Amino acid sequence: MNPTVSSRRRYADITEHEINNTETTDYPHNYVNYDDNWHFTHFTKNFSIKIIDIKDNEIEFDIIGVNCSLANALRRILLAEVPTMAIEKVFINNNTSIFQDEFLAHRLGLIPIKADPRFFEYRQEGDIDGTPQDTIVFNLNVKCVRNKNSVQETTLPEELYDHRMVYTKDLVWEPIGNHSDIFSDNPIRPVDEDILIAKLAVGQELDIKLHCVKGIGKDHAKFSPVATASYRLLPQIELLSEIEDEDAELLKKCFSSGVIEIEKQSGKRVANVVNSRVDSGSRNVFRYPQLKDRVKMSLIKDHFIFNVESTGALQAHQLVSESFEIMIGKCRHFLGELEGYYKKCNKS
Repeated sequence: MNPTVSSRRRYADITEHEINNTETTDYPHNYVNYDDNWHFTHFTKNFSIKIIDIKDNEIEFDIIGVNCSLANALRRILLAEVPTMAIEKVFINNNTSIFQDEFLAHRLGLIPIKADPRFFEYRQEGDIDGTPQDTIVFNLNVKCVRNKNSVQETTLPEELYDHRMVYTKDLVWEPIGNHSDIFSDNPIRPVDEDILIAKLAVGQELDIKLHCVKGIGKDHAKFSPVATASYRLLPQIELLSEIEDEDAELLKKCFSSGVIEIEKQSGKRVANVVNSRVDSGSRNVFRYPQLKDRVKMSLIKDHFIFNVESTGALQAHQLVSESFEIMIGKCRHFLGELEGYYKKCNKS
């Protein structure tokens, strides 16, 4: 295959003022004498997923050998279709704070809840009370009063009064049904205990019952399980000629730390590309006439670097696994619809 065609199929070129060849061209019959039809064996040979870094609430991984439409579908599923538990019903018995009931309910709804949604069902429409199968109950009952044990000389309101600041740690989980047995090893709670809910003055109080239900991000952002879910294409940087000494030092400064390193070779300082992955996409190299024609920058169009950060309800790697399961389910449903359509056409 012509090297120019091969490059065009796989790389987007970064130039001084624009990025060229961003469109997808690897589809059937686009190139003469090249088979771009989809084949399962060819796909499995080129497709891979590599875990780069994994923590409880963060994961970085690469998806290689897929079209951008699939990568973006995974991102959108992570944002909008992986279910979580969030506060939906707020029953306010007493609220003497400066916050209106609606504003307070909105703040409470955005608190991420540490509860595995796979243990719960979706609440039926119109059901107010809920059941242990679809509802988690919290109580918030606090009143700002003077702290009798405060240091006499202090002037800080937080030390002078108890419950001057109302945090998520003040939410008390109320087990219903068999919740206390199911979640005995991992009690349901807010993800973080230090999220500020409200500030109270002396005598003000909150007496609230809260119901958490299962939902997805496309219904309301509070159900979205990720703080961030993004991807970018893998950068590729090539040096077209040897760059030495002062030019090498200048080239190193043009890129993010770790992209270019300088080695001594035969008494000279020579620049080498050691890790183009950490490049931020800057085009500083094009500012220097002595460098801009000696460096080629591009993006690999079928290599996606994903970064996912969980809000804490589920670990990041669990969210990714769930999103793949949802995508597989969508594909099966679509194939089923196609099969039904073809059967209907054949009968007619």
